[in-house]
Formats: sequence, structure tokens, C-alpha cells
Amino acid sequence: MISIITAVHNGLAFNKIYLEYIRKYTHHPYEVIIIDNASTDGSREFFKANGCKVIENSLNYSYPYTQNQGIREAAGEYLFFLNNDIVVSPAWDKHLIEIARSQDVDIISAAGIENMGNSLETKAFSRKWKKIKNPLMFLFGFGERNLRLMHRLMYGDWEKFCAKRREHLGNVTIEGIVGNNVMMTRRALSIMGDWDERIQGADWDLFIRTKKRSVEAGDIKPCHIARGVFIHHYIRMTAKYAVKPTPFADRDKMIEVRTKWTAEEIEQFHPDAAIQ
Repeated sequence: MISIITAVHNGLAFNKIYLEYIRKYTHHPYEVIIIDNASTDGSREFFKANGCKVIENSLNYSYPYTQNQGIREAAGEYLFFLNNDIVVSPAWDKHLIEIARSQDVDIISAAGIENMGNSLETKAFSRKWKKIKNPLMFLFGFGERNLRLMHRLMYGDWEKFCAKRREHLGNVTIEGIVGNNVMMTRRALSIMGDWDERIQGADWDLFIRTKKRSVEAGDIKPCHIARGVFIHHYIRMTAKYAVKPTPFADRDKMIEVRTKWTAEEIEQFHPDAAIQ
């Protein structure tokens, strides 16, 4: 069994689409662990009514804090940390696990609009998505129907798009991480430990930690992106929900990535990182 861990703070329309595609396209037996950060739009009730394991927080907590909550509840050998504003592809979990096993990688992400594994392709996809998303979001907001329309205009036939990419790229990987979807093995957790709860950009921190460990200890490989597996991300829309998000309850202990890591370490262990 695999464990799918997702934190939410409202966003019911996104949550409905997210769970629909998880159910439709996940290959392995799975559990869905939802960390609900005090949603007020029915999201908590939706996930509970649909058989998910729901951790009910009374406040809105940061990403790494909630992912560690999920780890403590997870029973699977493979843990998938997923955003709620994504659309998974057919057999996404099967492909990621098979690629990770074949290349002896313990932390892997599917490609997406933010990182296609090729800079020119990434720029082209990003431009196309902005041309579709921005006017529709301005005109029609965040309703479920509009979100589905954006997705359809972007890819056409989703299954054919994913199959064509899979056929073309197969098991090709590149070092990197796509923060909206991260798979970790239990072995990775035993070596790297939990997410650093001080850093909201914990995916960048995880990459740097893992890359550093791979260089200095050699007992784990850096994080990789599977170019032939694709997951759609709506990108930066969750911060603009009609229901205004509340500040993180643990914000006072948060630090910037550059506070933890020196410029030299960032350059050495993640030279292509665009950290704000």
C-alpha cells in the first residue's frame, strides 16, 4: 500500500477534482491522509464523507508541519506528498515507483509545468498555461467547472497527452524536485528524517539536504524528476481562494531557506535553484 499525504485549507473545488483523479488513476492500493487546516468551506466534511483519513487541525499550519503530521499516520512503504491543486495522470504512482526502483532513487517527483526537465519546454508550457489560466481566472474565478475547462484547454485529451509523453520520454530522469508532488521511500525517511518545520519552502530544503548527503555520505541519491510522468498543477491559485486564507499558526518559528543555507552551499548543492 502507498500513503498519499495532502494538506488543505479550503479550496473545495480543487479538492473535488483532486480526489476524483486520485481515485481514477492510482494503480496501487492506497490510503489518503488529509491534514485539514481549519477549512470553513466544507472541505473537511467532503474528505471525511469520501473515506479519507482526516487529521483535523483547529488552526492553519505550515506545509512542513502538516506533512510531518501525515508521516506519523502513514502506513505505506511509499509516501507521496501531494498538493491538493493537482491532477494526477494514469498509473502515476506505478510509473514513479517503477522508475525509482530501476534507478535506485528514493525521492522522486513527476514532471509538471514548473519543471518539464527541459528549460525550453518548461518556458513554453508555462507561457501556454498563463495564457489559458489568467483570463479565465479573472472572468470566472475558482469554480469547479472553470478549473476543469482550464485543464481541458491546456491538454485536450489528458490521457492521450500523458500517454504520448510517457511513450516519448519513458524512464528518463533528471536531478531536481517538483514541490507539488514528492515521493519518498521509507528508506529515504530513515536517512533524511522529517521535513524541516522551520521552512515553508521545504521542498527546496529537502533537495539541498539530500544532494549534500549524496555528496558527503553517498548513501542516498539526489532527488530526481521523472520526465515521462506528468502531473498538472494549477499553480499559485490556492492563495487566491474566495475564502481568504488565514496566517500560519506556526509562522513565528519559520525561517528563510537562505537563513539555513549559505550562498555557497546553495550554489554547490542546488546551483539551478531559484529561491526567493
